[in-house]
Amino acid sequence: MLEEVQRWLGARSWSAADRPLEQLLEAKRQTGRTVSVVLPALDEEATVGAIVTTIRDALMTGPLPLVDELVVLDSGSTDRTAEVAAAAGARVVHRDSVLPRLPSLPGKGEVLWRSLLATTGDIICFIDADLREFSATFVSGIVGPLLTDPDVQFVKAMYDRPLETGPDRTAAGQGGRVTELVARPLLNLHWPQLAGFVQPLGGEYAARRSLLERLPFPVGYGVELGLLVDALHTVGLDALAQVDVGVRKHRHQDGQALGRMAAAIYRTAQLRLTRGHLVRPRLTQFDRGEHGFVPRTTDVDTEERPPMTDIPEYTSRRAA
Repeated sequence: MLEEVQRWLGARSWSAADRPLEQLLEAKRQTGRTVSVVLPALDEEATVGAIVTTIRDALMTGPLPLVDELVVLDSGSTDRTAEVAAAAGARVVHRDSVLPRLPSLPGKGEVLWRSLLATTGDIICFIDADLREFSATFVSGIVGPLLTDPDVQFVKAMYDRPLETGPDRTAAGQGGRVTELVARPLLNLHWPQLAGFVQPLGGEYAARRSLLERLPFPVGYGVELGLLVDALHTVGLDALAQVDVGVRKHRHQDGQALGRMAAAIYRTAQLRLTRGHLVRPRLTQFDRGEHGFVPRTTDVDTEERPPMTDIPEYTSRRAA
């Protein structure tokens, strides 16, 4: 590990308990910063309501709430995600209603990118909508450094991520399989300054709007790696931080879904290493059929949305 990263780990890695809620509210009062929380959601009716309720009850009450805006960005759910989220108290926005002149592309990154137009906060906090046993410290923990330290611009959550191995059985400290097999090797080899991030692909992170609006957004699974790498190049390592928020429990993907995720993440890294023209990649996987293994080929997510400051609708809203 680079000496610079060892120093960063000591200076820019914290616990959520390091900044009590009272301290954050006082910092918010002094700075006047506003906070938006965004939950990107696709068919998450089983979990989204509890997350919204927890955030509203813990962080959106009193004369000065920590969270000013709670938005569920629905990316085309076919279940009751929107209904459940709205009933719990979130403002639900459908992906296709934001910037309708641009046809929506499938993918999580597309939703996160459009959320910049659907929110108004100075600080934007992204939280995955499939978390179970959710704690409000996921939000307050990663928002905290942005309210109390003007030099910090981008904060990732870090946590234990147990892997369910069977009924009532988990493997402690496991679960980030794509992180360990793909993302961490890529970062250590090509961006060693980012080697200190415990959960580089985690979906829980917060950043200043002034940074996010300057970054391109990969539309698919590569969005977390892409934002992290681009934030490093845009504001430098000392503007990045991570906060320990405990344990993250969520729905795990099957092996083939993880393969597609890994391919998209590798492609995102490849684009940042070359920034040149590359052939659109495809990934072939195999399913067992009636007469043996059957190949199934899918396109790898490669589309990226430009920095939001390049979008006229966004710049005109900011100027108003």
